[in-house]
Amino acid sequence: MARMRETHVAVVDDEPAVTQLIADYLKSHGFRVSQLRGSSALFALMASDPPALVLLDIGLGGEDGLAIARKLRAHWHCGLMIVTGRGDIVDRIVGLEVGADDYVAKPFDLRELVARIRAVLRRLQPEETDGPAPEAERGRLNFAGWSLDVGARRLTAPDTTEVLLTNGEFELLRAFAEHPGRVLSREFLLECTRGREAGPYDRTIDVQVGRLRRKIEADPAHPQIIKAVRSAGYVLVSPVSAD
Repeated sequence: MARMRETHVAVVDDEPAVTQLIADYLKSHGFRVSQLRGSSALFALMASDPPALVLLDIGLGGEDGLAIARKLRAHWHCGLMIVTGRGDIVDRIVGLEVGADDYVAKPFDLRELVARIRAVLRRLQPEETDGPAPEAERGRLNFAGWSLDVGARRLTAPDTTEVLLTNGEFELLRAFAEHPGRVLSREFLLECTRGREAGPYDRTIDVQVGRLRRKIEADPAHPQIIKAVRSAGYVLVSPVSAD
């Protein structure tokens, strides 16, 4: 199991009482916590002592929380949990559009918050083992000129440049690359990317597929690598080789 006692979590909220409540609870569960009130403090922290995960309230007074989230995703590789005032489908889609690994609706249960944080961290950093990982876990999966290094969690484009993936995008692409030619249902893909059941009619996976297509397809509007299968799900149509 991953060691949690050294895990650094940043809590960004402009309500001091909220950040203090969350910080006290996370500290009691072995996390190191930085309490921040806005983007300036957050980006300074990212440059000096980057956390493994950022818990970001997108309702920060006077600041565009979504713009902050997009900047995080563009420049740093860390876990990102969005805090929203509501928990309906619109909020889920907004969170996924900016690359969040999970979302938390206010008011939330602190026990559930810790469970969600640990779930994101497990997906972001594979659990430690007593020996080397199997070849399949450490190798590369190659398709359509792209190379997905599973062990390093790195995607390389046909022109050899590295393309930054969010945790959810990596897990989604890995699921496709490990099942080429097979139609994968939304329910299966949600389980791969979120690690928990999200509901049989949850369509937010479509948003993640759209984000992934914008990174790997020459023309995302007419995808040639990941295609939709009506009423069934999605399929990676390109052959995959492993090395």
